[in-house]
Amino acid sequence: MLESLVPLLRCPVTHSELTVKLVKRTAKLLDGENRDIMDEAVLYATADWFYPVIGGIPRLTVEAFLDHASFLKQADADYENRKTGLLNKYPELIKEALKKNKRTKKSFAKEWSVYQYDADKTWDADDEAMVARFLKETDEIRETLAHKIIFDAGCGNGKLDVLIAPFCKTLVAMDFADSMKEAYKRNQFANLHFIEGDVHYPPLLFGHFDLVHCSGVLIHTANAAHAFNCIEPIVKEAGKLSVWLYHPRRDVIHNLFNWIRKFTSKLPLGVQYYLYRFTIFPVSYCIKRWKGNKQNSREMMVNILDWFTPQYRSEHEHAEVADWFARKGYTKNKVTTTDDFGFNMIGVKP
Repeated sequence: MLESLVPLLRCPVTHSELTVKLVKRTAKLLDGENRDIMDEAVLYATADWFYPVIGGIPRLTVEAFLDHASFLKQADADYENRKTGLLNKYPELIKEALKKNKRTKKSFAKEWSVYQYDADKTWDADDEAMVARFLKETDEIRETLAHKIIFDAGCGNGKLDVLIAPFCKTLVAMDFADSMKEAYKRNQFANLHFIEGDVHYPPLLFGHFDLVHCSGVLIHTANAAHAFNCIEPIVKEAGKLSVWLYHPRRDVIHNLFNWIRKFTSKLPLGVQYYLYRFTIFPVSYCIKRWKGNKQNSREMMVNILDWFTPQYRSEHEHAEVADWFARKGYTKNKVTTTDDFGFNMIGVKP
């Protein structure tokens, strides 16, 4: 599988090509037959950068060479020299990435650790509803996906990608935290690839993807407009960009929660979990049951953690996001879905 993915990948910093050094090869059942995959490998850019492939998933963040030092020390005898070279050549970039990403990665890893892949709904949607929501947000039907190369920029638990892979030509699903490992284990499609990466430094070919879908991700960055500009180059000419974001609400409880999280989101994650579990969760559980919502307790906790634990959480007016698209020359821009919490907007690249 990695052999077919590597041509789509680029070093997220220099955009140079990546080559593979195999560490361990295994086999997996894909499309009904056993196919070789690279379970462990190292990806090398033509200059400086190098990235581990662990558990079949390429780890392509700026700081991956530090996050996965123990693996890389075993896989590359020259690790220490390579590490020192990067730290000396790109000190500010690496420092910024470590500062920006550390807490966000931990918060989403904690959030998805509560989720049970085979038992829980994702954002209150079962498998069929997840696919229907994706198609509505992107303004597509299953038949139009057949020849498309798709990038899911922020796939979360990865379940949606496993569901839509049969309808796509190629699908690359990326998330920041190690949240899609269960989806990777269940993936039986050779055209579906999971990678770990950062929307600020997308590790993919520019101008190559027919559809880039980024749902609920930009709102958890320090500057959503900047993150939008970072993923936009991935879209090919006449391709489509789809983004889902929160919008402001005139709701007292909603805005009170946003005010509370300004303080509680700075607490250690373990403290936050139990704080929310014994304060917000009981109230939320009773209100949702009273309203007829049948979410189980884990699904409710995922929602609470998604709201309160991320370091960043922003809300945006529809006109503001439309301006992001317009500034990049996108046409046919429109809102495809809207609900109490947010909206999805799409546009076509000129």
